[in-house]
Amino acid sequence: MRLLSFGLNGVLHAGAWVAEGIVDLSARMEGASVREILESGRLAEAEALAARVPADHAHDAVEHALPIPDPEKIYCVGVNYMNRNEEYKDGSEAPKYPSLFVRNPLSFSPHGQAILVPPESEQLDYEGEIVLVIGKAGRRIPQSAAMDHVAGFTVMNEGTIRDWVRHGKFNVTPGKNWDRSGGLGPWIETAPEGVDIHDMRVETRVNGELRQSDTTASMAFPFERIIEYVSSFATLLPGDLIATGTPTGAGARFDPPKWLVEGDVVEVTVEGVGSLRNPVEKERPREA
Repeated sequence: MRLLSFGLNGVLHAGAWVAEGIVDLSARMEGASVREILESGRLAEAEALAARVPADHAHDAVEHALPIPDPEKIYCVGVNYMNRNEEYKDGSEAPKYPSLFVRNPLSFSPHGQAILVPPESEQLDYEGEIVLVIGKAGRRIPQSAAMDHVAGFTVMNEGTIRDWVRHGKFNVTPGKNWDRSGGLGPWIETAPEGVDIHDMRVETRVNGELRQSDTTASMAFPFERIIEYVSSFATLLPGDLIATGTPTGAGARFDPPKWLVEGDVVEVTVEGVGSLRNPVEKERPREA
């Protein structure tokens, strides 16, 4: 099932994207949001509704919101594809543990909406990623049970302001949390069909040009190990998101670098999940 959040007349709804349109799950589940559906263990009920009731809205009649507008935690894994470690050309060995940082929800735009180049920097870069959506709470989760805690997958452009990543010696947070610098969506795919999650392809295109392409077989840390590691120190809750890293080919690695500029369109596609598409605009701050 493709589970999504969407706006209708200024109100957020949970829905299921089906061939004929969108089933309004909130209207049939006491106003529940996507996060509340996961928290209450009603995902199977939502899937059953999506399979048997007619669509309520046409696909183009609603506006995408972030799949989970209010996640409690968004963790991101850095340098997780092995050729990215080589891309740094620093002679370092393969990592023993995942590198982690956090993002906030306001740093993302939904599918179809613009990501922004801020006036303080021209170095907006793209990073296509597969995102795990936690569906069941857990702490110290063993790898053997890790995927039991995953409700599904979504797609991220983990947009980065490169020069702000380097302002502090050990701190990437500023460059990773600019308002609307990344994209997230368009939905949560709860059951990717015909896909081996350990060889799942992610691709990024800018204006139709393929920039990134690799599969999860190249990951230093597979999904199960990431969940085991993160849940060692933090309780994972329904609706939490874990972005699992980006392949080689980000704009910073070209000579000269290929930063995103106004008018560009970035599309990230994850096999069996879907495609996230965001245009690029300049941020135009409001006058005080």
